Amino acid sequence: MDRKKRLLISFASCIALIFIWEIVSVMVGASVILPSPFEVASSVVKLFASSQFLKNVGSTVLRAVFSFFIIFVCGSVLGTAAGLFPALDAALSPFITLLKATPVMSVILLAFIWFSTGTVPVFAAFLMAFPVMYVQVLNGTHRLDEKLLQMCSVYRISGKKYFFNFVIPSLVPSYVTGAKQSLAMIWKVVIAAEVLTVPSSGIGRSLQLAQVRLDTASVFAWTVVAVVLTFAGDAVFSLIIRKKLSGRYSVEA
Repeated sequence: MDRKKRLLISFASCIALIFIWEIVSVMVGASVILPSPFEVASSVVKLFASSQFLKNVGSTVLRAVFSFFIIFVCGSVLGTAAGLFPALDAALSPFITLLKATPVMSVILLAFIWFSTGTVPVFAAFLMAFPVMYVQVLNGTHRLDEKLLQMCSVYRISGKKYFFNFVIPSLVPSYVTGAKQSLAMIWKVVIAAEVLTVPSSGIGRSLQLAQVRLDTASVFAWTVVAVVLTFAGDAVFSLIIRKKLSGRYSVEA
């Protein structure tokens, strides 16, 4: 199927979904339960016109970007080291398993006890998304080309040259894939933590306040903003990766 036809089908699907939404909204007859698409669109416009809109969105973006930076650095370094040193892998394995099994809400509620409201989203995002980055990089080290390893050994390539000229370039696809998967999770965790902790500003705070006021249209509107922000973040990340790595590595971004 060519791209134009696929886009046309996707567009038609979206229109059908909005049409069904409008019909169900009319049948329900209560905006507090299910507002119409037009009410939500009106709320989105009002959000953009609000003086607090950029502050709320900016706060969430800063928390997400800061979380992503910490996760990328820690996950890349520890994942690479654990892949090269089995003893470190064995030592970290129980902690990674524990983090992957811990419910998101438990992490957020515990962090709320330990830290200030503004710090909770960053801490929760790190604990939830770090294992994703770590495991992706760790698995990448296990897929290193054995023949190239043997070649480095035969030609007695030094450890520094081996690491920077072979290991790091070979793991670039794993770094990128892990970063992309982590980024998708970070937005959700950060906003969920903001909803529960209600910091001074943020998308999650706005969602919580709208819900308390029973302003369902605003809840939908802020959800639309969050979804668009997530897609935009993913698109920007993919664009940067394509520009930086085009022609160098085969990377799925």
